[in-house]
Amino acid sequence: MDIVIRNASLADGRHGIDIAIEGERIAAVGPQLPQRGVREIDAGGDLASPPFVDAHFHMDATLSYGLPRVNESGTLLEGIALWGELKPQLAQEALIERALQYCDWAVARGLLAIRTHVDICDDRLLAVEALLEVKRRVASYIDLQLVAFPQDGLLRSPTAFDNLKRAIAMGVDVVGGIPHFERTMAQGAESVGLLCEFAAEKGLMVDMHCDETDDPLSRHIETLACETQRLGMQGRVAGSHLTSMHSMDNYYVSKLIPLIAEAGVAAIANPLINITLQGRHDSYPKRRGMTRVPELLAAGVPVAFGHDCVMDPWYGLGSGDMLEVAHMGLHVAQMTGQAAMRQCFLAVTETPARILGLRGYGIQAGANADLVLLDAGGPVEAIRLRAARRLVLRRGKVLSEAPPARASLNLPGRPQSVDFRLTRKE
Repeated sequence: MDIVIRNASLADGRHGIDIAIEGERIAAVGPQLPQRGVREIDAGGDLASPPFVDAHFHMDATLSYGLPRVNESGTLLEGIALWGELKPQLAQEALIERALQYCDWAVARGLLAIRTHVDICDDRLLAVEALLEVKRRVASYIDLQLVAFPQDGLLRSPTAFDNLKRAIAMGVDVVGGIPHFERTMAQGAESVGLLCEFAAEKGLMVDMHCDETDDPLSRHIETLACETQRLGMQGRVAGSHLTSMHSMDNYYVSKLIPLIAEAGVAAIANPLINITLQGRHDSYPKRRGMTRVPELLAAGVPVAFGHDCVMDPWYGLGSGDMLEVAHMGLHVAQMTGQAAMRQCFLAVTETPARILGLRGYGIQAGANADLVLLDAGGPVEAIRLRAARRLVLRRGKVLSEAPPARASLNLPGRPQSVDFRLTRKE
């Protein structure tokens, strides 16, 4: 074997597990494997996880914070206005360099697959060309999936639909939309139908920004689920954000969630941004804004978490750490039960991998040799500590290494060197 990782823990609760890697594949997984490796790595009980997956991001805007100016209010609408000001000033090489820098951050944090929306309302399609080039450059270490996103509205922007079709022809992977940003509810519903029909014709996946608002009457997810069923696109469609569901009455949601589940539509919440941008018109009590994650999961709807923004016109924070995203999602959704906390870990690993259609994902024999060794004993502890990434592998090659987090303390009556982690409980 090229690499054998010894004495690892897995997210499913198994401990004392060895992982044998040959070439680009995992050859065997089990306790005390007889295989020997050219390189032997002692996990020391730490968690070996498949890589993190970000199901919702905006790489064309990332690391542009402060350009052309800072979002002083911190609101969604000022962020959209800022992006409109920035678009004419975008330079392709600068956009590529910012995206590549973010990909460096992502690899160091074990994030090896990203679905990023790219604005197609600029007739130059400059951002599309840039991210297609980024996708080409990072292909050996990140799965980058692009969504054609009509930021200004498919019908509201006169050239958006033609631009979207051009972007798909250029190699963009997924059809996007933003129905709640159209001029009327009727036009929003019309845009959903047009986009789904186009995606069905082309055999493409769909991922729409849907109902990213506090308005409980914004119900485009209902139309998206209905169109998914009508066109036979079950399993290929996701609704992102869905924040209006947080404000809807329970009777309507009791009808809506079964429809979403029946249609095979996935949900993608963005905890850091949903909790930051929603509820801005409220005084007190203030709404959290994030969609109904526990209820969706209970109905069998796949729910993933996305980072959405990092240092861009909408959000001046972020570092590409999907454990930070899971940590926020856990708290906002009050998912503090043991099983619920593990679901939050799945929401940044296995669930988004299924939504993106990643092949060969997971820790099992025959899967791609892609994994992250986390300085934690299990998924809950990983979220609690935002655990250091000791090792990041992609197709059997080590991309990043870091020492376990430790602190040397000099305290009266205490040991000189103390493990930075608290006592494991998993």
